[in-house]
Amino acid sequence: MTTEENAVAVAPSTGSPASAFGESITTPAERKRAFQILFLCQLAGGMGQTLVYAVMPPIARRLGMSEFETTMIYSLSSLLWIVTSPFWGRRSDMVGRKPIMMVGLLAFAISTTIFACLVLIGLQGWVRVGILFPMLLVARSIFGGLGSGNGSAAQAYVADRTTRSERASGVASLGAAFGIGTAIGPGVAAAFAVIHVVAPFFAVAALAYVSAGLIWFFLPERTKPSHRVSEKKGKNTGLKWYDRRALPWVAVSVTLSFAQSIVMQLCAFYFIDMLHLKLEDATQMVSVGLMAMAMAALFAQIGLIQRFNLSVQWLLRWGAIITIFSFIGLIAGFSYGILVTALTLSGLGFGLLRPGLQAGASLSVSHRDQGAMAGFIAGTSATGMILTPFIFLNSFIGYNVYERMHQAPFIVGALLVTGILAFAFFHPTMRGLNQAADDHEDEEEGIGLQ
Repeated sequence: MTTEENAVAVAPSTGSPASAFGESITTPAERKRAFQILFLCQLAGGMGQTLVYAVMPPIARRLGMSEFETTMIYSLSSLLWIVTSPFWGRRSDMVGRKPIMMVGLLAFAISTTIFACLVLIGLQGWVRVGILFPMLLVARSIFGGLGSGNGSAAQAYVADRTTRSERASGVASLGAAFGIGTAIGPGVAAAFAVIHVVAPFFAVAALAYVSAGLIWFFLPERTKPSHRVSEKKGKNTGLKWYDRRALPWVAVSVTLSFAQSIVMQLCAFYFIDMLHLKLEDATQMVSVGLMAMAMAALFAQIGLIQRFNLSVQWLLRWGAIITIFSFIGLIAGFSYGILVTALTLSGLGFGLLRPGLQAGASLSVSHRDQGAMAGFIAGTSATGMILTPFIFLNSFIGYNVYERMHQAPFIVGALLVTGILAFAFFHPTMRGLNQAADDHEDEEEGIGLQ
């Protein structure tokens, strides 16, 4: 018999043979390896989303681009991310998680490579900014339109292979990987920028190519989700974002995204303006704060979430409280030490909030809707990247909020997270959420650890 045939083929909590459900079950060793690969892939994806935040502001000012133009590069990509993430999530429910992850990772790698080459051309003065700017928009849009499938499919892959009692930890660990990637992306970019300003882009693109190779050769997926869905007397439920199971989490995701993007998109400009930094010193000084934020996120998501069985309620409540204090520190941050401390608290707070959101959303729906829910959360997680520049940096409305009052965005961020805190304490969705639920749903649907 093969290794696969010798695997323990038992559906969760039922003791029923996997063959009763027509499933091919992966071994525990294969599942562990798969989750490790997904962790690396999400780490790379998170870095790809945010590495530009530390590197682009100084580059943009050298090229003569405004803050609004700079953030527009992120915003168009984010808009496409929002629009396409639900589509890729639903596609993964039909064709499988692995193909969609491959599309996302390769798009990310190709987009980042092109973007790096264009930045290099611009710095050499070979192309005028008026021509370079739309080219950068297009290059980043590849990542937004196609790269969004990676996160949606990966989260659904983990949900497919965990019981309800395991899912909070499993989905949270994947969210942790992406969160760590978003946190360390700017810091890693600043470190590689010592070699050359475009080196960070090539380094992260290389990591994405490696991740795609690992997915292709080593990630097991023997049974497509469509096979499982078709066995459930017919049809996919077609979960909508306004469904009562999804809408509260979509609203929290938009709010959290807005608050987090305020920190990520504006902190470099904020350091420069509040501390009156020279442009040549800005990247390195900002990177210290961003790396402190990354280490705090790492502690939250590896040191706390993986070590302790923390509930969704705990993650959201304490994550919100810590994040509110981080915004207070940023608002009062007239010294370098205070700002770095505030970013550290921000990393810790968001490091708890994001996995809590993803785990809560996953637990709110059945297995057959995991791809759709993951797509909604992945899509709305990018909304803040659009809202932040349009609300705070948009000079076309005749009033650039950030220029008039540098602390204003962070005041708004504190209020947004206060709303999440209220949700975590008082919303009926949270009161009814039971992470320790038995596996009755898994028994009904015959879900094996595929």
